[in-house]
Amino acid sequence: MKKSIIVLSTGIILGLSTGCDQLQQIGSEVLSSTASGGLSVSEVASGLKQALQNGTGNAVSTLSKPGGYLNNQLLKIIFPPEAKFVSDKLNQIGMGNLVNNFTKSMNTAAEGAAVEAKPIFLNAITSMSFQDAMGILKGGDNAATNYFKGKTMQQLVGAFSPKIKNSLDKNNTTKYWTDITSTYNAIPLTNKKVETDLSKYVTQKALDGLFTTLAGEEKKIRDNPAARTTELLKKVFGSVDS
Repeated sequence: MKKSIIVLSTGIILGLSTGCDQLQQIGSEVLSSTASGGLSVSEVASGLKQALQNGTGNAVSTLSKPGGYLNNQLLKIIFPPEAKFVSDKLNQIGMGNLVNNFTKSMNTAAEGAAVEAKPIFLNAITSMSFQDAMGILKGGDNAATNYFKGKTMQQLVGAFSPKIKNSLDKNNTTKYWTDITSTYNAIPLTNKKVETDLSKYVTQKALDGLFTTLAGEEKKIRDNPAARTTELLKKVFGSVDS
């Protein structure tokens, strides 16, 4: 196992470096003599990138479908924690439908924004350095997910935030929020105010769900041979398993 990882790491470093024919030749010789199946440098480099493209693509596709967030109890965006008392009180007085409409609108906004992640992830993959590849290859189950968090979070916030805000306005979520807070504030003896940046809250929860899903995709490719859907992925990750 350790031997295979060292060989793959060498291949990634050499395959992603540029303008060094001698190192390419040495890398090919190392891989040919020690790697299971005689992997080439280009196969190792391409295999890792293909795995990352598949994982990010699957994550985005899953979340951008209708119900991608709403129907997943792990990812579903619910009332802001600091406003849960509002939700509880409205349900108690028979205003549960208002709460449900608001919750659905938040999740719909997140699902609509999820597609914005695909080109951002793709750019992070194509611009990956050999140090990045080495860290991913030798890291744990979430090494690639953590790489994407570090490289793309700022861009993702910039891409998600305006789209979510627009969706919240378009789907009347902002109106629902105003209705909810107004209704709650009108209840006798209510003295606790709710101040939440709704767009910021939904954006953060949408990104939390995105990276949770991406971590699951990464783990599947690392641990489950059935998730390696191309011959190249089977060959590259199979050599790591051996």
